[in-house]
Amino acid sequence: MAKIFCVANQKGGVGKTTTTVNLAAGLAKVGQRVLMIDLDPQGNATMGSGVDKRQLEMTVYDVLLESASVLEARVHSEKCGYDVLGANRELAGAEVELVDVERREKRLKLALAEVDSQYDFVLIDCPPSLSMLTLNGLCCAHGVIVPMQCEYFALEGLTDLVNTIKQVHANLNKDLQIIGLLRVMFDPRITLQQQVSDQLKEHFADKVFNTVIPRNVRLAEAPSYGLPGVVFDPASKGAQAFITFAEEMVDRIKAM
Repeated sequence: MAKIFCVANQKGGVGKTTTTVNLAAGLAKVGQRVLMIDLDPQGNATMGSGVDKRQLEMTVYDVLLESASVLEARVHSEKCGYDVLGANRELAGAEVELVDVERREKRLKLALAEVDSQYDFVLIDCPPSLSMLTLNGLCCAHGVIVPMQCEYFALEGLTDLVNTIKQVHANLNKDLQIIGLLRVMFDPRITLQQQVSDQLKEHFADKVFNTVIPRNVRLAEAPSYGLPGVVFDPASKGAQAFITFAEEMVDRIKAM
């Protein structure tokens, strides 16, 4: 049975897409079968997985509107080693089109049931806002991975996200929980980041992943080549950290 995780944070620019594609590539490198779903109309996770969003015949938009199955719409990223259910600008229209349909927040969950046995991990890159798209992701997920920078405002955004997850857990998805907080773009030389990191560990204890993703130029450069950093430069510190994180995820799931 596939374990489904949303990578979510209601604050923009915290590295959600970078986390999603690099974790997907890291998991593929350690022998896991992975499907990466792009739920953001910008399609950055699609492009960052070596898939041209402009060339896609079918996307997650078609799956949500039930005009295609996951089997029909997914593509395999040869370079990255995982499957991609991509997105492009069409997806922005899904918000409006889903307003009046039945089971609108459960569309993705129903579609994924068909491929449940084919994957070990399904990773969903969510847009920063709490939209119908994000809701579809949260309704089918077993848990949420929260990438966050160790900065003051990040703690405020985290409070909002925790409240959202509580609401979805209470009303729509009893399985939903925070799997863990991932500290990203971390620079140990900055005192404030160290202090916020200590606060996170104090408040959330074992919900904070042991792995820390450092601020890394190679990770930042990789998207312009249409690749995750793990594939673009496997020897870089950022890539090595994501592979360690992938191993930690596998261990954490075994313990669940």
